[in-house]
Amino acid sequence: MQVKDIMTKPVTVDKSERLTTALDLMEKHGLRRLLVTNNGRLGGIVTMRQIMRVLGTRRSLGLPASSLHVASATLDAFIQVLPDMDVEDGARLLQKTSVLVVVKDDKILGWVRPREILAAMKMSGTARDAMRVPLSVGSKDRLIHARRMMLDRDVGRLPVIDDGKLSGIVTEHDVAKALKAFRDLVSSRQQDARIKNLLVADVMTQDVQYVRPDTPLDKAREIILSEDRGGLPVLNQEGDLVGMITRRSLIDYLVRD
Repeated sequence: MQVKDIMTKPVTVDKSERLTTALDLMEKHGLRRLLVTNNGRLGGIVTMRQIMRVLGTRRSLGLPASSLHVASATLDAFIQVLPDMDVEDGARLLQKTSVLVVVKDDKILGWVRPREILAAMKMSGTARDAMRVPLSVGSKDRLIHARRMMLDRDVGRLPVIDDGKLSGIVTEHDVAKALKAFRDLVSSRQQDARIKNLLVADVMTQDVQYVRPDTPLDKAREIILSEDRGGLPVLNQEGDLVGMITRRSLIDYLVRD
């Protein structure tokens, strides 16, 4: 199987557009990244995590979200590949980058993300084989603390643990939306002081899907894809958090396997 067999049509945004436009496009299409164009040519990508980063930086506090442009959050974290590349080789490359852009004769044909790779491949094993050591926050933690942890540890979601049990999950999408709303609603003079009042409890999702360590990986994969989740907490029979299954951890497992 080749990447041309699994690639999908990318959604693009021009670097001159507002960052809020990129966020709206991501929400509309259920995406975590967009290709960025510059006068019709590929100029990079913008990700939900990078939007979260820019919206929360101290130097940009005081500015409304609508005043920030896509160019301020554009990255070059992609790799261009030819359409006849093997899917297995594409999976290995996705360990190093955010997205594969399929090109031929300087024309963008499509893109391949972890989602496309996972949808094309069956998996053996159980959740414990591919889960990562979990990071977590509490519902009373400041949202800026959760944001900082996501950026420092390169994760897109954090289980919320209160009194030793799972009470929710907070994602980079939750944080980005909250910071956008905060900038729009709070006056520039008050933002630096009031941003510390935002708590994880204010934005987290409480109804959390989870799996057990012995859940078949193929079932975990199906849940992630069918419900469009970036990851799933892994709980043991006592309800303790013992790991996280993410699209990235599944890609890593596929390559190892």
